[in-house]
Amino acid sequence: MRVLVTGGAGFIGSHFAKRLVAGGDDVVVLDKLTYAGNPANLDGTGIELVIGDIADGEAVARAGAGCDAIVNFAAETHVDRSILGPTEFVHTDVLGTMTLLEWARTTGARYVQVSTDEVYGDLEAGGRAVEGDPLRPSSPYSAAKAGGDLQVLAYVRTYGVNASITRGANTYGPNQYPEKLVPLFVTNAFEGEPLPVYGDGQQVREWLHAEDHCAGVELVLREGAPGEIYNVGGEDHANLEVTHRILELTGADPGLVRHVEDRAGHDRRYAIDDTKLRGLGWSPEHSFGETGLRETVEWYRANRDWWEPIKSGDYRRYYEEQYAGRLQG
Repeated sequence: MRVLVTGGAGFIGSHFAKRLVAGGDDVVVLDKLTYAGNPANLDGTGIELVIGDIADGEAVARAGAGCDAIVNFAAETHVDRSILGPTEFVHTDVLGTMTLLEWARTTGARYVQVSTDEVYGDLEAGGRAVEGDPLRPSSPYSAAKAGGDLQVLAYVRTYGVNASITRGANTYGPNQYPEKLVPLFVTNAFEGEPLPVYGDGQQVREWLHAEDHCAGVELVLREGAPGEIYNVGGEDHANLEVTHRILELTGADPGLVRHVEDRAGHDRRYAIDDTKLRGLGWSPEHSFGETGLRETVEWYRANRDWWEPIKSGDYRRYYEEQYAGRLQG
């Protein structure tokens, strides 16, 4: 199969592109190469990289020529950045999704939309979101992703597009841009910088290794039904628990932990029921608590040449805008 992987130079997308190539598929990556897109994530793979915006129909047609399927990882994904400026999130996550769907509609290609558990919003203790639950996004990011999901479902019903949706939990692993909790705290710990924990740190997330996430997406690509949604779940852990485990694994000073002003609209708990995907034969291979986080920390320890250049320039300006006032408060 020849597959167009959009956002394939980013974190999860690059893991997925490499997974398909290892399995014998032909892969083309379309990536805008924004701050989180890194061609180095594809080094040594021989994967064709087309630089372009998924909201540009001509770029999509050029990259997708001859492809049998498209898997859309391309998205603006960071909640904090969406609060600072939501426009790009709507452009990429809604308009970009529609543009890709138009290409799938005209070519008859299989389509998989990679979405997030955040579209379900905040959940009470004990509850787990199932695929048919109402969407209650809290941030501009999750609202944009929900908008993209609804475009997919509309194209299935109106035009008969062969499309499915996956909704993954908080994903971690090698090559993750150091703005999300795990890579930010791991790299800050190695550098002796503060670990800024929002509020009381008791926000609960499910943690899913990138390889397990990609295994779920690939299964849906090959066996998922049109118009169906599949949750890809992980292990429940509170942010503060994860923070303390990172301190243990890096050997950093516990005094680096700083509780700072919480972010606006911060959801307390995400949790999803992934029974439907397990019914297709999926199960995770990485235990966050036992091996997954440890192996991820060791990757960042061994690959400082990958992340140290990132944590300067534009990244440093964003970091100061996001955290300087909080850390001084």
